[in-house]
Amino acid sequence: MNRGLKIALVVVGIIVLIGIGIVGWGIGQYNKVVSMDEQVKAQWAQVENQLKRRYDLIPNLVETVKGYAKHEKELFENIAQARTKYFQAQTPKDKIQASNALEGVLSRLLVLREAYPQLKANESFLKLQDSLEGTENRISVERKRYNEVVKILNTYRRTVFGGIIASIAGVGEAAYYDIPEAEKEVPKVKF
Repeated sequence: MNRGLKIALVVVGIIVLIGIGIVGWGIGQYNKVVSMDEQVKAQWAQVENQLKRRYDLIPNLVETVKGYAKHEKELFENIAQARTKYFQAQTPKDKIQASNALEGVLSRLLVLREAYPQLKANESFLKLQDSLEGTENRISVERKRYNEVVKILNTYRRTVFGGIIASIAGVGEAAYYDIPEAEKEVPKVKF
């Protein structure tokens, strides 16, 4: 065999191996971004499970409080509106906004127990309040986990090749579940 032909075959072989390596790397990166997208979706489902639990508890809590606080009509209407907005929301971003709005209204509802001493002693109210507080803790944990997988995906998308691969896979930027503005404020303590 001719020496030039041997060199040409070696060069072609190297090019083919490099090509196979690049294609293999690309497939691996594609699978990686798809996997990260699925992790975000799965973690969002966990957040939604806890949010649904919250929204299932709220009507019971509201009905218990209504008996004591009949003149708090506006508060109950705001809770109903916030709950409705959550169930009408289509995207995680919209659901996050609706959930954050409800958190502010819920804090007002729980403050009512100070205005109605007999409500503080009501066993049904106390059980519901404990359930709601437990649910809020679960939501906090799931929100943290969700934000962690969102960070991983969004960081990958910002890398040079990650953005290209994510675009090819049709994976967009995921929305963080941010803390509501009301919770960012430092509480005022008065003595």
